[in-house]
Amino acid sequence: MSDATAEQIREELSTWLDENWDPDLTVRDWWFRLAADGWAHPALPEAAGGRGYGGAQMAAVNATMADARVLGPPVGLGYMLAAPTIAMHGTQEQVDRLVVPILDGTVGWCQLFSEPGAGSDLAGLQARAVRDGDEWIVTGQKVWTSGGQVADKGMLIARTDPEQPKHQGITYFAIDIDQPGIEVRPLREMTGDALFNEVFLDEARVSNDDVIGGIGNGWAVANTTLAVERASLGGGGKQPVSVSGGPKAGRLENRSGDLVDRAPRGPDGSGGRGITIGALTDLAKHRGVLGDPVVRQAMIRLHILGEVNRWNMLRAKAGAGRTGGEGNLAKLAMSELVRQSREVGNLVNGADGMLDRSDSSSGGIVQEMTLFSPAPSIYGGTDQVQRNIIGERVLGLAKEPGPAKGTPFQDLPQN
Repeated sequence: MSDATAEQIREELSTWLDENWDPDLTVRDWWFRLAADGWAHPALPEAAGGRGYGGAQMAAVNATMADARVLGPPVGLGYMLAAPTIAMHGTQEQVDRLVVPILDGTVGWCQLFSEPGAGSDLAGLQARAVRDGDEWIVTGQKVWTSGGQVADKGMLIARTDPEQPKHQGITYFAIDIDQPGIEVRPLREMTGDALFNEVFLDEARVSNDDVIGGIGNGWAVANTTLAVERASLGGGGKQPVSVSGGPKAGRLENRSGDLVDRAPRGPDGSGGRGITIGALTDLAKHRGVLGDPVVRQAMIRLHILGEVNRWNMLRAKAGAGRTGGEGNLAKLAMSELVRQSREVGNLVNGADGMLDRSDSSSGGIVQEMTLFSPAPSIYGGTDQVQRNIIGERVLGLAKEPGPAKGTPFQDLPQN
């Protein structure tokens, strides 16, 4: 862990950006520069291409990049989940081979965890991987796969030994998506978007060299991924503008400066989507309700919740590796924040909140948030799952009754 102060980081990074940022660079070339000097993912250990920064240090990095209006490192599940997981559980050869292309944005990733019958009860997954020499043959179905249509590789968990109890006999793989045995089908949501996919694996193949963390140890590795995901989904802090990595996303040859110039800006100067307090304030002025005490009180409550969640998220990232439940609390708070944003948006916008995009004075953001708002309570682990984790692992409450821990998975009742 680095002992650099936030002020030292801001000074060093500002100097580096002055010397290296060029808006005329392609996205590919700019990301290569960031990765080469350890600025693509400074939270990773130095052996994985990072700088060993903690939560407060990363906040300084992100704020400095946002203030400088430069393109940030590649976003996506590879950056957010795969890189930290492989850095923690992978071999150095796997780190060099798999993490570096994430940092320079040349490979995009997706997460192949949830299944039609294994969502909240993820350990009940049915996807099977059978050893075939130096490879594994995988058959099964995954669902709610974000970015699957633009991914080159996937974080896959599959059952490799059904004779072991449910939480054992699971192995974590880094699998190639572009192969004959994998089909990705988009899922259309009620927002009209298709962010998620279902993925069918029909005798897909993955090398034994791409087993992360050892055969049969996949549940422990997957829990690292899930812990990082919950903390990341909590949100918080100023962020630079960026785009997804990987060739399928179609950004690598774009001019970096164009992406920064075209990106929407939040009230704090960072990139972002959704309903911000700044956007709600502007909307309330436009609708003539900013002086309404009910509206003002609702906006203040929303702002307070957002700030509390932002600081809690930073605390979670600063304590990465501990099991204090901060990431679970941040995930719960984020779900509530989205719900309150929906309520305040509709309070401010009235009936206009039902209108879409060009028909609405808000550009449709209230309607989009209203339709999207149930999602955060489901993805990344439902609110009920988060509360169970906090109760059992943090507060030490008794676990819910279930099948005997020692029962082989193949002997458990199946859906």
